[in-house]
Amino acid sequence: MLNHNKFSLINPNKWPFFYGYVVLFVGSIGVLASIPGQTVGVSVFTDPVKDALGLTRNQFSNAYMFGTLLSAFFVSRAGVLFDEYGARYVAFFATIFLGLSLLLFSISVDISNHIKLLTQFDSWVVPFVLITILFFFIRFCGQGVLTMSSRNMIMIWFDKNRGKVNSISSIGVSLGFSSSPILINKLIDNHGWEMSWQILAISLFIFSFCVLQFYRNKPEDFNLKPDGHDKKTIIIEVKKVESNFTLKQAKQTRAFWMIGLTLAFNSFFITGFTFHVVSIFASQEYTKSQAIAVFLPISIIAIAVSTLCNILSDYIHHKIYLYIMLASGVLASLGLMFLSHTIGVYFLIIGLGILGGLVAVVNAVTWPRYYGRKYLGAITGKVMSFLVIASAIAPSLFSYCFTTLGSYSYISYITLAFLLFLIIATTKVKNPQP
Repeated sequence: MLNHNKFSLINPNKWPFFYGYVVLFVGSIGVLASIPGQTVGVSVFTDPVKDALGLTRNQFSNAYMFGTLLSAFFVSRAGVLFDEYGARYVAFFATIFLGLSLLLFSISVDISNHIKLLTQFDSWVVPFVLITILFFFIRFCGQGVLTMSSRNMIMIWFDKNRGKVNSISSIGVSLGFSSSPILINKLIDNHGWEMSWQILAISLFIFSFCVLQFYRNKPEDFNLKPDGHDKKTIIIEVKKVESNFTLKQAKQTRAFWMIGLTLAFNSFFITGFTFHVVSIFASQEYTKSQAIAVFLPISIIAIAVSTLCNILSDYIHHKIYLYIMLASGVLASLGLMFLSHTIGVYFLIIGLGILGGLVAVVNAVTWPRYYGRKYLGAITGKVMSFLVIASAIAPSLFSYCFTTLGSYSYISYITLAFLLFLIIATTKVKNPQP
């Protein structure tokens, strides 16, 4: 019999309360631990790293894009490994490799110089290829695998209370992501970018030990039930039958594609907007401080929406959330189009706030609700590849619209056309569960 407590001193069966709440806590920390591999974490290092490596902003951005795109092709496979080996080992190795990648990033200048010396090839191509490879690892391990495995683990340990639990996790994660640029920037100011990456790497190595100790794949491994139900409750609710869809079966449903593409739209828009936020607002004669200031109200709205909708998600049809997300995307797109007017700023803030709040709900709660828990890794892994691809191409496309066409507003024409397609196609979306 497989020992699910191997390498751990923690036994969920002997915990004084339902172990799912421990999973909720450490899983949320796991999502936060992915920040060095997320856009919000990488962006803070952009200027000092590109200058140290002798790369232009475009070269650095393109390296980020290629590395991210490459990672997208492997995320789906990681989802299959999640279903086969569980969150514990998948998250452990993702954390270790993310930490190692950050260590390599911290000495990337030395590595680049050594390669140039050995090859007698003194060109920007050397650091470009090097950080493209490193970006692949941190994006794959951070944004992809660690995020997916931690979030899925939480959802597997809960069923009836999945929405309420996710609301708690979302608040902590949202606050962590919102404050991380400030904290990382302060770290860089105090210790330099090389030492900052080393500190983050050491923190990840410490957390990897916590993963082995506290991460657990599913409650059934320990004769427990989701939500901590006792036997009496299970008997009462025995009529509820959950169908578990394989990835192949899920892809045959309209809901899979519409939800996945809507989440990809959010990833595209928020990544492109975040990457170019200062330039976007500067093009309309706003200051840098005014540009950065929009993130606070966006975060407040996102947290409020996420909390409310997570709680309601246990009681209402999730198709409603899909419609609201699409409407919010339209509002954000119109905001970018009319950013020269004050109303455009409000549209952008409200649209991105609501969209961001609902993404935290749909991306975590809807997948197990629609397709079951058994093949959750493969399904969410495939969807994660959509999000990664969207986040990879967004900065370049935003930049192209501005440098070639003269305005970021042209992005809105593209996004509105895409959203119109999704709105029409979403009308026939149904929950595939019987």
